[in-house]
Amino acid sequence: MLLGANRVVPIERLAEDLYGEARPTSAVTQIHGHVSQLRKLLGADLLETRAPGYLIKLGAEQLDLHRFERLTRDAGESHARGDDEAAAGQLADALALWRGPPLADLADEPFAALAAARLDDLRLGALEQQIDAWLALGRNAESTGTLDELIAAHPFRERFRAQLMLALYRSGRQADALDAYRSARQTLVERFGIEPTPELHRLQHAILAQDRSLERDGREARARADTVRRRTVLVAPSDESALHPLLTLAGSLGRLPGTELVVTRLVADGSELGPASAAVNERRAKLQATTRAAVFTSDEPAADLVRLAATQDAELLVVDGRGIDEDGPVDPRFAFLFEHSPADVAAVAGVVDLGRGDGVFVPFGGGEHDWAALELAALLARAIAVPLRLVGTSADPQRGRRDASRLLAAASLAVERVVGVATEPLLANPGGEALADAVGSATLVVFGCSPRWRHEGIGSARRALVRDARMPVAVVHRGPRPGALAPPGSATRFTWTIEG
Repeated sequence: MLLGANRVVPIERLAEDLYGEARPTSAVTQIHGHVSQLRKLLGADLLETRAPGYLIKLGAEQLDLHRFERLTRDAGESHARGDDEAAAGQLADALALWRGPPLADLADEPFAALAAARLDDLRLGALEQQIDAWLALGRNAESTGTLDELIAAHPFRERFRAQLMLALYRSGRQADALDAYRSARQTLVERFGIEPTPELHRLQHAILAQDRSLERDGREARARADTVRRRTVLVAPSDESALHPLLTLAGSLGRLPGTELVVTRLVADGSELGPASAAVNERRAKLQATTRAAVFTSDEPAADLVRLAATQDAELLVVDGRGIDEDGPVDPRFAFLFEHSPADVAAVAGVVDLGRGDGVFVPFGGGEHDWAALELAALLARAIAVPLRLVGTSADPQRGRRDASRLLAAASLAVERVVGVATEPLLANPGGEALADAVGSATLVVFGCSPRWRHEGIGSARRALVRDARMPVAVVHRGPRPGALAPPGSATRFTWTIEG
């Protein structure tokens, strides 16, 4: 219901989120009963029936979440003006709104897992901002104590590690700052076999060199860092044969400014580590992109990928899509990633050759996963300098339906404003066969999975595209974190899509 504030949530979406695969035949009736109880608690005027579902009408800042977002936004503006004292106070007020784990009373409900994870991300993002303000104010000792506690609870979050190194250095504890780097590196190498980010490595070198810029306010440097967001793409082929198609796609993204690729192979046995590592390093050496690699054994590949995506703050997880086109519910490994990944997930199927075809095509219906697919497609089109074509349905006069050109125009305006990529609209008759014909000449087809993927998989029309051998496809599931096109400050906003 939180996600339905001031917008209609269809009954079908509520049933999907509440019951998942265990949906009873009486699901709609039960939802009507739950809504009736909510009306008694909240008041009849607050909860409105509006086809095809329900809407909660909320005033300004009736939710703690809205007050939190306003305070963090105000703190960002205070920081930009150079008033870090005000920023620190606003962030303290924002964080005081948190009372225990988010959605704790719904911890066992599958529909709440992603929302709870995103809400926790918001709190951690605000804590990072608060410590930045403290460091700017010279409150190094206070920062150090808080960071020790945060790192104990979140050992893989490198931003906290960097802040601790800086706080220790500014407290005259250079040796301790370098020890903090060694501890961070040891944790990452032992758990994932991966080196720290280039940013953390550069901070270590600056401390070793006693770089004077570490003692300055550093506002200009932080402003430059905020302008160019670091984008991490995690690439996870299941075997060596999947290396080429996934890195062909992700390697083009890696050429975009501020983008880093983390290439990982998870193997079942220690004897596979050497060959897998050699294959990954040979392939990534040919990329014109900043890359790091992690090769390690895993008994739970999907769970380890989710953990790695979280620790590396990835915005996109690219996996091979073999089996994504099965009839019925999606394969369990995809289901786990869709349910738990903090990043968008792109499952790539087919032979990827970015040197042929007529551009990147996006079958677009305006769903939440469609917007995530559009974000990825826009970045790819920009990276490889090919046309971006949006595909919608033609008009159906007999049913009184207009064509999708207005929806495509709205998407086009959003893409051009945020990414600077022009789009071309293309209309096709409804149905899988007509859609496959419309996109048959594509360099790559990128589309969002069905919102009912738990029951029907990626959808019949989408399955037809995956099974069509004429073009490669990427099936995208939207994660809870802001995507690659999100504006500055989105780290402390609950939702954001290119629509906004």
